[in-house]
Amino acid sequence: MTPRDKTISSLDVVSRAIIEQLQEDGRRPYAAVGKAVGLSEAAVRQRVQKLIDQGVMQIVAVTDPLTVGYHRQAMIGVHVEGDLEPIADALASMAEVDYVVLTAGSFDLLAEVVVEDDDELLEVIRRIRLLAGVRSTESFVYLKLRKQTYQWGAR
Repeated sequence: MTPRDKTISSLDVVSRAIIEQLQEDGRRPYAAVGKAVGLSEAAVRQRVQKLIDQGVMQIVAVTDPLTVGYHRQAMIGVHVEGDLEPIADALASMAEVDYVVLTAGSFDLLAEVVVEDDDELLEVIRRIRLLAGVRSTESFVYLKLRKQTYQWGAR
């Protein structure tokens, strides 16, 4: 069990409820969260900071890339020869990549890319294919975002 696994499995009912409150509205005042979960505003503030410090959650503004100047999103499936970790790290370090996962499906890695246009997407794909150990890639260009949610709660 990793330290993060231990942190997540040790979340109490109140911390989980705080997470769920903030997933509904990340701008919800701590006083309102406190009222909903039975804590003071100060206690909620402390718990939220602890959850952030532990890497359990983060509070960010989520945008639709198409509305803020990015006109192309794609998921890139990557087939790898050898160790996945260095390639996953290289992908994660690319500014255009916002999501990287190691998978057990038909691809070894998946990387989501958000770019301004097709020319930039082509350049990112080229850079990925040049990474040592990358055998091949397959791109899945997003045509329309239908659903994006972060409200799965905390178990």
